[in-house]
Amino acid sequence: MIPGLVGMAFGHTVDSVGEYRLEIGWMNEPVVSYETNGIELFVSPLEPGLEFEKQQFKDGIAGLQKSLKMQLIFKNEKIMLPLAADHNIPGKYYAFVNPTISGYYQANILGQIGDTTVSISMHPPKVEERSYIEFPEPSDITLNQLIDGHTTLLGEINDLKESVDKLEEENQQINLSYAGIGLGIIGIAIATFALSKTKKN
Repeated sequence: MIPGLVGMAFGHTVDSVGEYRLEIGWMNEPVVSYETNGIELFVSPLEPGLEFEKQQFKDGIAGLQKSLKMQLIFKNEKIMLPLAADHNIPGKYYAFVNPTISGYYQANILGQIGDTTVSISMHPPKVEERSYIEFPEPSDITLNQLIDGHTTLLGEINDLKESVDKLEEENQQINLSYAGIGLGIIGIAIATFALSKTKKN
C-alpha cells in the first residue's frame, strides 16, 4: 500500500496518492449492519501550494469507474466491488454493499488514475449494530411467540419420530410373518418327504 497523508472530513476518510486527493465515506450514516449501503469515493487533483488539511474535493476526475476498483475487507473476508459513477457529480463514485457484521472495515482502492498507480488502504467509519437504531425494542410477547413456535416445532418433530418408529415396528412384524410362513413351508416339505419315505418302507 502506498502511504499518504490522512485526515478526516465530515466522517469521511481523506488520503492522497501522487497528485490526487481521495476521500471515502458511507453513503448513509450512521451505517448499521444488515442495511444496504455503499461507500462513496471522491477523486480530485490536489491543489498546488495548499496544505493537505485545507484540500477540498474540487474539479473531480470523471471516467475512473473502469480503471479503479474497491476491495472491501473485514477480518479474513474479502470482496472486490466495482465502482459506479455519479451522473451529477464528476469524480464521485459508489461501491454498493450490505455490511452484515458490525465493526471496522478496510477499503483498498486499486487501479490507475491516469499514469498514477493506486494501491492504498483507507478506513471508513465503523459499522454499528442494527439494534443501534431499532425502535421500539422487541417485546416479551415477541419472545414468547418465538418460544411457543419453537415448542410447537419440537412437538411436531416428536410426533414424526413416533410415526417413524411405528412404521419400523410394523415392518419388523411383517418380516417376522414372512419368516414364519417360510418356516411353515419348509416344515410341510420335510413332513411330505418323511411321509413318502414311510410309504415306500
